[in-house]
Amino acid sequence: MLALLFPGQGSQEVGMGRDLYEGSPAARAVFDAADEAVGFALSKLCFEGPEEDLRRTENQQPAILTVSIAALRALEERTPVSPAVVAGHSLGEYSALVAAGALASDTAAALVNARGRFMQEAVPEGEGAMAAILGATPDAVTAACARAAEETGSVVSPANFNSPQQTVIAGTARGVARAVELAKETGARRAVPLPVSAPFHCALMQPAAEKLVAELGAVSFRDPAVPVVTNVEALPNAEAGRIPALLAAQVTAPVRFSDGVRRLAGLGVTRVLELGPGRVLSGLVARIDRSLSRLAAGTMEEITEVAQALASETD
Repeated sequence: MLALLFPGQGSQEVGMGRDLYEGSPAARAVFDAADEAVGFALSKLCFEGPEEDLRRTENQQPAILTVSIAALRALEERTPVSPAVVAGHSLGEYSALVAAGALASDTAAALVNARGRFMQEAVPEGEGAMAAILGATPDAVTAACARAAEETGSVVSPANFNSPQQTVIAGTARGVARAVELAKETGARRAVPLPVSAPFHCALMQPAAEKLVAELGAVSFRDPAVPVVTNVEALPNAEAGRIPALLAAQVTAPVRFSDGVRRLAGLGVTRVLELGPGRVLSGLVARIDRSLSRLAAGTMEEITEVAQALASETD
């Protein structure tokens, strides 16, 4: 049983998607539609940079989504792709919804462009922070955040439950710094500050969530053809009517990726295929459940290899 996974922010690199554009008519159509939807040459930014502009949240989010869906369409040109369920990490949930047929890729690109802009505007740059806590349980990190918030009177909380030994936290710079100290005192192996422009998936993002509600309300979602395991609940959803509220809540709620992967396994998934730039999620899946076999495809060479692997199983 196959599940598709789609990456979130941090997987981008200048040059991504160029070979998809040049080697696949279906992928090219995805890029062309995204360029029109966002109102600027997103494809050129993916292919040529500059990196500083590609890293900007409002650009990075539609860029990663577009490359992810382009990779899916390129793969579909070569072999049937029949997932039983789909999921994504943060903005990757929008890619998953596109893969499930719940909305069009150009609509999704415009949505995450706005989402990224709202998230960037929610907190002045430099006031927020994020850090990855390694070598500590999610419960220990949650407790460190709660204590730091109480001591400092500021916001800090888990943002991404990425694996049993990796939890990303977000909040004010002061709150995150204190939570890092406390996590280390209670046994965390190390903490890595993340080079992000805003503290995602915490209460400081509430203004962004409120703005996003209006954007989501203007979109007509369709029932997903296959269930989408959501970030907020780590449960499968196949109802169009629930999608807007789940996506709005996702902005301030932690990404429950680890629980989501376990849910996939519980549903009977035996193989996951990560589509898009990088292999971040494949690495996390290996730390969560090694019984799941893993494939990743974000380039034409990888698309060809994965197409051959999938085709051989259906022969």
